[in-house]
Amino acid sequence: MRVFGLTGGIGSGKSTVSRMLREEGIEVVDADRIAREIAAPGTPVHGEIARRFGKGILLPDGGIDRKKLGGIVFSDADKRAALEAITHPAIATEIAAALGRLESEGREIAVVEAALIHEAGRKGRFEKTIAVRCGRDQQVRRLMDRDKITREEARDRIAAQMDPEEKARASEIVIDNSGDLDATRAQVRALIASLKL
Repeated sequence: MRVFGLTGGIGSGKSTVSRMLREEGIEVVDADRIAREIAAPGTPVHGEIARRFGKGILLPDGGIDRKKLGGIVFSDADKRAALEAITHPAIATEIAAALGRLESEGREIAVVEAALIHEAGRKGRFEKTIAVRCGRDQQVRRLMDRDKITREEARDRIAAQMDPEEKARASEIVIDNSGDLDATRAQVRALIASLKL
């Protein structure tokens, strides 16, 4: 099975591109969804996060308040590294299991959507890496709208990741999500056609 990585800066439109890939029949393994599942109440990862960051990051139902935790780790590189040390091994295990299931089903192509492919040194695990990019102002606005955060918080979260243009240069394929959805969909369809050659 051919496996491709899909990455991009926070707010760049990775989820939009993932949705379009799925609509075109390509299987996508979502690392962020896996991260939420492995940190659900009652899991070892949940317990470790609560021990490391305190009960103050928990919601009344026991779930992790991702906005509160994000505020902590996106403003402190050491705390972000501590969170990644807790979560990344479990996420990698689940991604491998998901890819194994898809291969056993006879899938020919799968895409792993993960924000930190380059930062975590995982580019070599994929045949090619696809980066989604958009303009910096668009990225800030999308993040503010999506997460209901301030402009400064949005900029902090973007700054905590690898520069989006550098991420695009480090990838073999780039999808420009600066235009409308039709323009992005056209690029996704062209990408799929090229992958199937």
